[in-house]
Amino acid sequence: MYNGKKILAIIPARGGSKGLPKKNIKEMNGKPLIYWTIKRAKESKYIDNIYISTDSAEIAEICDKVCNKKVEQLRPDELAKDSTSSAEVIKYTIEYLESEGKTYDYVILLEPTSPLRKEDDIDNIIKLACDNPQRDGVISLGEVHMEHPLSVKKISENGNIVSYCKKKDGIYQRQQLDLVYFPYGVAYLIKTKVLLEYMSVYTDNIAPYYIERWQTYEVDDIYDFICIEAIMKSRECINDYNS
Repeated sequence: MYNGKKILAIIPARGGSKGLPKKNIKEMNGKPLIYWTIKRAKESKYIDNIYISTDSAEIAEICDKVCNKKVEQLRPDELAKDSTSSAEVIKYTIEYLESEGKTYDYVILLEPTSPLRKEDDIDNIIKLACDNPQRDGVISLGEVHMEHPLSVKKISENGNIVSYCKKKDGIYQRQQLDLVYFPYGVAYLIKTKVLLEYMSVYTDNIAPYYIERWQTYEVDDIYDFICIEAIMKSRECINDYNS
């Protein structure tokens, strides 16, 4: 709890993954990938409840035995499809906990596939939201570097390489491009009532929380996995997490 506001953390961990099978429990630096997110959530001073949302009995068992965090129930199959949105998972979890008499002012979504969190990221995001109650929530953003929208290309109908977006006149170098950002999965925090109203973690009233360059990686495939594992080692994150 922070400033009288109760905080629910939801860690979504679907069993099915096409890009990298079983990625949420694939061993990264000696621990299942999901371990690093659970560990950071447990370190928070302000989170009131950590809820693991999974459809997989195998993931649930690993969370219990390796991460020391029990899964209350398995997610229904209809909420474990490729097309299932994060908002649907959050809504289901909120309503389930409400049926148990548990209510929360804010929900913070922590994706296991974005494990590169600093020790104080989660609590800084919670404080930023609660100290600015006029905002609907806070989302972590990382600056886009090489893949700027004005640099991205597509293939036209006749097979030519063309710009995806029309470049502004006079822009020829990367250094001339404006700053753009991508919402990496370090954290998505939103007021519970706003999520239920809009069924999205995005509204026109969300505050940014800026993360560093080394944090802008998410596990979608084996190449991402290798990069993140190397970053954790190079920054001595293992010692930090295990301290």
